[in-house]
Amino acid sequence: MEKILELIAESIENDTLVKIILGNLRKKSVPYKKVTVRPVIIKNETLFQIEYHFEKKVTQENVSKDVLPSIIEDFMTQDFKQLNLLTTSADIQVLANDPQKPRITKKNACREKNSAEHNVTKKYAIPDGEPCDFLRYLGVMDEKNRVVKKHYAKFRQINRFLEIVSDAESFLPKDKTLKIIDFGCGKAYLTFALYYYLVICKKMSVDIVGLDLKEDVIDFCNNVAKELGYDGLSFLKGDIADYTEDRADMVVTLHACDTATDFALINAVSRHTKVILSVPCCQHELFDRIKNDIHAPMYKHGILKDRFTEILTDGLRGLALERNGYDVDMIEFTSLEHTARNIMIRAVLTSDKDCACAPVSKKAKKAESEYRALAEFYNVYSTTDRLLEQGK
Repeated sequence: MEKILELIAESIENDTLVKIILGNLRKKSVPYKKVTVRPVIIKNETLFQIEYHFEKKVTQENVSKDVLPSIIEDFMTQDFKQLNLLTTSADIQVLANDPQKPRITKKNACREKNSAEHNVTKKYAIPDGEPCDFLRYLGVMDEKNRVVKKHYAKFRQINRFLEIVSDAESFLPKDKTLKIIDFGCGKAYLTFALYYYLVICKKMSVDIVGLDLKEDVIDFCNNVAKELGYDGLSFLKGDIADYTEDRADMVVTLHACDTATDFALINAVSRHTKVILSVPCCQHELFDRIKNDIHAPMYKHGILKDRFTEILTDGLRGLALERNGYDVDMIEFTSLEHTARNIMIRAVLTSDKDCACAPVSKKAKKAESEYRALAEFYNVYSTTDRLLEQGK
């Protein structure tokens, strides 16, 4: 084992490491099928990206070179019998049925080292280093149009959001002014980003309203919009549940707490909103209501009960939206390293909601049946029930 770690350490020290591939499982119980490791540069720091290849998904984590040897050692002693170390000088294969007596073979390298730059490989809607008025005004970029280091997570979040918006563009109406509502906009980084992307980058006509309960936040955002000349962007003080605007082509609700997300979704569905982008937060409503004898032993652990009720709440929301004629996807919004609230509900209206005589689809009927079965199994009732009833 020591020889394997020496080879890896040497490739790191000499900056020749291209990739490490671990395979050939020791036991069937190992959850992933393969693991790969490659160097990446993030914020001018060299890290090592570990990629876990499961049957139906791939996950990643970044680690420092200090902890990498112990991780590799654990992989080789517990999970894998084979390691391929690919460097710019040689391809090294390690066969280790017995990790302490590995069989090591070398041959000429078959590839060159790719750039390890992680940040620059991503094509952002708003690139770092290019002028962006609202990011400079809000302090995310400096006077040289470079992203301020402490705001880089926010910068990536903004671009991830715009990537999702770009994917949804094709579902929005064409040749008209788009009506967009951001429920619970907060300091409105993403609201400004949405305006910038659609109007300045895509040359579209929009009317965007940001809604929030904090008067000082609303005043600040309106002043920023005025200073930037964002004429199609305004902010209002108000409660999501009481908002009465008659239509919306897109509704955004990001980190609206607890039932505020449900009221935003109810508002969106009642207006036959074409695209809904919602990142729920703090789903507490079911915590004291859920009752199920099978899972009762799990509920005694508060952290498990909290996470489970979050998943159940979002699952019910997704089914309620499907009952209302939406195609629904649950997608990752931001990395878990930035926030645990990283699931986005992306819903696109596909049924003809403007026609009262339109028949209920099989998919919608199935979604309602599944919703009621889940609610009955866990003995829960919630604000999301009102979202389900929107389809009646």
